[in-house]
Amino acid sequence: MKITKIILDFFSMFYREENNLVLTIFWNSLYIAFFLLPLGINLPTPFFVISIALGLINIFKTNRKIVLHNKVLLLFPLYFILMVLSLIYTDNISAGVDLIQRSLSLLFFPIIFLFVKEDASTVKKLFDFLLLGLMVSFFINLFYSFCDISPILKANFESFKGSPEGVSILLGALNNAWNYFIRVEFSGLVNSNYVSLYILLVLSYYLKNKLQSKLQVFIVVVLFLYLFLLASIAAYLILGIMCLLLIFNISEKSKKYTISILFVLGLIVFLQNPRVFVFYKNVSENTIQNTKIDNTTVEKSRLLTWDASIKLIQEAPLLGYGIGDTNDVLMKKYEELNYVSNYTNKYNAHNQFLQTFLQTGVIGFLILISIFILLALRMRRSRNEFSVFLILFVSLFFESMLVRFNGIVFFSIVIPLLLKKRSILSSRIIRNIPFKGNE
Repeated sequence: MKITKIILDFFSMFYREENNLVLTIFWNSLYIAFFLLPLGINLPTPFFVISIALGLINIFKTNRKIVLHNKVLLLFPLYFILMVLSLIYTDNISAGVDLIQRSLSLLFFPIIFLFVKEDASTVKKLFDFLLLGLMVSFFINLFYSFCDISPILKANFESFKGSPEGVSILLGALNNAWNYFIRVEFSGLVNSNYVSLYILLVLSYYLKNKLQSKLQVFIVVVLFLYLFLLASIAAYLILGIMCLLLIFNISEKSKKYTISILFVLGLIVFLQNPRVFVFYKNVSENTIQNTKIDNTTVEKSRLLTWDASIKLIQEAPLLGYGIGDTNDVLMKKYEELNYVSNYTNKYNAHNQFLQTFLQTGVIGFLILISIFILLALRMRRSRNEFSVFLILFVSLFFESMLVRFNGIVFFSIVIPLLLKKRSILSSRIIRNIPFKGNE
């Protein structure tokens, strides 16, 4: 009976609308795609394509008019058009066309959401399916990690004889095994920074209410553990800011004191992650002026990338270099500055604002900044909503999210829904109709 109930509950999560097969398949395709986002780079792509196709069909079928308050969504197509125009002064046309193809969701989804009616429960299910995908990906990664370390531990246990030397060897093996549970090694399915972003958004969405069951507590604990093991410094920074906002928002002194203690204890736990110590050591011991370039750390590479990007922006601030040539000019600058590691690994700007400035110049940069300024204004109403804004905004400082398909399609869906007149985080029903009093 329990299995039957679980199956029925699962299928009840899907969208159903009588006499509208197009919207039914549209939303269900998005649900499946969000479920697959943490499970693989290419897995969700067909479902996003299906949802785009059906969303466009719905535009021609519906008689719904655009709500003027939602015209801010047109900034995304404007950003896309500017990317296309940059092909005019791009030499590497093939690379530019590839990025244009990956970025089509920036054009289509915002326009589609101008005509699609949705309510809070419909959009909430996007986060439900994303949460389900995160839980599945956690246990898959956990299984893979245990499979990777089992031969190592087995070999060392067989040689362990209880001697001091044997104990030392065993402890060394356990330490090496731990590395399989940290950062990239624990995120073989999708880039760890993207998964961390998904986790933070899900946490911010669901923690706005009190946990009411043991299952909810278990899920939150797993998500925090997942975040800890992924060891994304950017995610840790965002999480810290979110916690501080929560503490400052508490008016009751005793509760604020308790939460502050929990925050300090949690901070100590997260700072114990070996990845944090490595990050601090690598950044503090190596500077751009004093380094052995051929032995550059990951953290140092990011600083060097930002340094090279800023130098290039200063040389072509107005139009940038075009979406096809941006990475090419970065490679030349790395070579010119003798940033060997960055050149070898072909790093992009690792900062979407710098990446956009390099691609389309100051105009593209201003459009991107405008989107987030408007998003901040829309979401300043509550701590929870502003936390979501911070997650999205700060994450762009550490990754070029609008270069990879997973990042592009995620932002082209989530941010337009947040920018609409009725926020998806609100308990009210979100509809594409003018607001009239208390509905």
